[in-house]
Amino acid sequence: MKHLDISVIVPLKNEEESLPELAAWIDRVMQDNGFSYEVWMVDDGSTDQSWEVIREISASNPNIKGIKFQRNYGKSAALNEGFRKAQGRVVITMDADLQDSPDEIPGLYKMIVEDGYDLVSGWKKKRYDNTLTKNLPSKLFNWATVKMSGIKLHDFNCGLKSYRKKVVKTIEVYGEMHRYIPVIAKWSGFRNIGEKVVEHRKRKYGTTKFGLERFINGFLDLASITFVGRFGKRPMHFFGALGTLFFIIGFIIAGYLAVAKIFWMQYKMTERPLFFLAMLLLIIGSQLFLTGFIAELVARNAPERNSYLVEEILENEG
Repeated sequence: MKHLDISVIVPLKNEEESLPELAAWIDRVMQDNGFSYEVWMVDDGSTDQSWEVIREISASNPNIKGIKFQRNYGKSAALNEGFRKAQGRVVITMDADLQDSPDEIPGLYKMIVEDGYDLVSGWKKKRYDNTLTKNLPSKLFNWATVKMSGIKLHDFNCGLKSYRKKVVKTIEVYGEMHRYIPVIAKWSGFRNIGEKVVEHRKRKYGTTKFGLERFINGFLDLASITFVGRFGKRPMHFFGALGTLFFIIGFIIAGYLAVAKIFWMQYKMTERPLFFLAMLLLIIGSQLFLTGFIAELVARNAPERNSYLVEEILENEG
């Protein structure tokens, strides 16, 4: 396969109206800057005519390629499949709703190739979303992510990002972890993470596919990815340490009760709240310790975790 400068990954669902304009815009930017490129449009279970539109675009422009899921798997799945296919020196992700501007591509490319970043995240400093339902929750979400991850970005959830090819071939995105790709990249050893202020445009067609529940799920995902990043390869360090602490406290309380019974002739020890607390801590401590052992034996990466039913792939060699 010939050398490619840029691979663009576009996850989408029900965006039939915006796709022709987006494809033409991307092509214009690439031609103006002399980039060789490919675009992977990943149809995440659309129920409109999005796939038919992708077929038509691909027939007229061999740089446009497509992946169609049999059902909706989510944005993380779409990105992960796109990352598998990408062959460009730089990989750029963007949403299909035209709120991300392809005019940002040259700047994002330059920051990877010339400035040496592993990953560059867009920052939609000026937004056109609803303040109450999207902007304020997004600010809270980004603040919490910065505190827990230590990565100083303003907009983790921005879909417009650029990556060195090695990054997307190393990391794995699953579940709802697309919001935390910078965190995943950091835990994988890619620490040169930058940020670029990008244009945020008003939605031209259709309606948003995300609701408030994404922020609730987001915080749960953050806790999960933080744990996996720190203890995924050594779960015994977490469960074992916590279990040992609980067991020791319970053992000390039980020891105190035994000494009081034997040497101080105190009675009705089993009716005291301290006795039940000691038993509870001993049991919980033992269970956590055993959980650590089991977690060490279970493979963290199940082989079928990123197995998706791909119905069709369009891949034209231009």
